[in-house]
Amino acid sequence: MISLILFGLFALFLFLSVPIGISLGLATLGTLLYMGNLPIEFLTKELVTSIDSFPLMAVPFFILAGEIMGKGGISDRLFRVANSIVGNKTGGFAIATIITCMFFAAISGSGPATVAAIGGIMIPAMARQGYDKRFATALVCAAGSLGVIIPPSIPMVIYGVAGSVSIGDMFIAGIIPGLLVGFALMVYAYFHSRKMGYTGTAERTSFMFILKSIWEAKWALIIPIIILGGIYGGVFTPTEAAVIAVVYGLLAGLVFYRELKLKELPKILADASLTTATILIIVGTATAFGRLLTIEQIPNQIAEMMLSISESPIVIILLITILLLIVGCFMDTLAAIIILTPILLPIAINIGYDPIHFGIIMIVNLAIGFITPPLGVNLFVGSGISGLSIEVLSKAIIPFFIAMVITLFIIIFLPQLTLYLLQFKG
Repeated sequence: MISLILFGLFALFLFLSVPIGISLGLATLGTLLYMGNLPIEFLTKELVTSIDSFPLMAVPFFILAGEIMGKGGISDRLFRVANSIVGNKTGGFAIATIITCMFFAAISGSGPATVAAIGGIMIPAMARQGYDKRFATALVCAAGSLGVIIPPSIPMVIYGVAGSVSIGDMFIAGIIPGLLVGFALMVYAYFHSRKMGYTGTAERTSFMFILKSIWEAKWALIIPIIILGGIYGGVFTPTEAAVIAVVYGLLAGLVFYRELKLKELPKILADASLTTATILIIVGTATAFGRLLTIEQIPNQIAEMMLSISESPIVIILLITILLLIVGCFMDTLAAIIILTPILLPIAINIGYDPIHFGIIMIVNLAIGFITPPLGVNLFVGSGISGLSIEVLSKAIIPFFIAMVITLFIIIFLPQLTLYLLQFKG
């Protein structure tokens, strides 16, 4: 009965278009009032203690770093490098856009931020090159999902906290799956471009031209090396790396490229603060919601139910995958990770899955949720940039969705892809 009231209230508030963070909090509060055996202060305590975490401090700093770098001329220079390599090939602009999203993903840690930073430049540019705007926008929305798969990734930080696993190990494990998803998107973009006759630019690519582009973008290209190299080399923690990313982003925008103006900083800080506040509200209320589930032993009941369906690890992981794909359509990624990790991680471990591998599976699943309506955050960002309706984008995104799902199953059934780099950890 308690679980029915908790999920029923949550569904009701979502149906009434109440923001997800507030919906989680109100559902928890309503259930507490019904139960009567827990004080109302339970919700307040969880809101405070859930965000009192050193690893969680990485989130606001990565958000701020992404905002700074998105407006500091970095995304434009990253594209020039990618375009110098593949721009004159069939579908070159499309492939270069995906590569640029992969570069930016290694900086921002956010899907919507990647779409906003790259889409504002590339959607109009691809349209000028003769690409259909629906294809161009869908491509950027799908490639933007790499922002949470390729490290550093904000959802990986949240999973690390929720599942008590190493955030550094999650970052290492996300590299190959992120590259694999990016490659799958490029394969589809190439064949679609060849079918539609999207030729490359007339410019000839030379080794010196590529070197010149790399040199001009050196301050942008070195950012992922500093962030990820410092983490993997044990020089600093992911939280400290986020702070370094902010400082370096300011240097790159204000001093190296001089495209970031001091007068823009207040708005950048305000935008980053608003995003951070939204995320931390979701983290706090989702933690309280999840803790209430644990008190009522609902995770154990769900685990027993799933394990009673079949003893086959393949069947169970497929059921979990279907569940996550559905949840991704309706629930914010961070809330889903906080609520579902305590439920699903013990099941995954019980059927023999490594916690790190399962974390990547979970994040890739929920990354697909960025492009699936009705939530589909990347679709809304892309719609705002291109002016296309969500309905139009929802149709255009289908081939990219299929490519990502196929890649997801490769990641699920080939765990060595995810865990391979961990064996070289110092």
